[in-house]
Amino acid sequence: MMRMVPIPLADGSMALGVEVLLPKTTLLAVATDKGYIMCGALDVALLNDRLKDRGIIAGRAVGVKTLEELMAAPLESVTATAETLGITVGMKGADALLLMV
Repeated sequence: MMRMVPIPLADGSMALGVEVLLPKTTLLAVATDKGYIMCGALDVALLNDRLKDRGIIAGRAVGVKTLEELMAAPLESVTATAETLGITVGMKGADALLLMV
């Protein structure tokens, strides 16, 4: 099953939360028009290395089980392009999304 929900951000803008229920795991992502944060399934190294030319803005949080936890969790890794926007490891997901609006 898949669920999509609007996620209001602190500045009044909106993001889109996506939850995909899979056997024994749940994939979580919250996206803006510029980038996204995602659960531990996101391969930041792949985005930085093999897909570097795409300039993907993304961050990864591990150990999260809900969209709310993803928003509150510190990012464990971020892409190089995300870093150019001021998004850093340890930043809460919700704060990173504000820089992706």
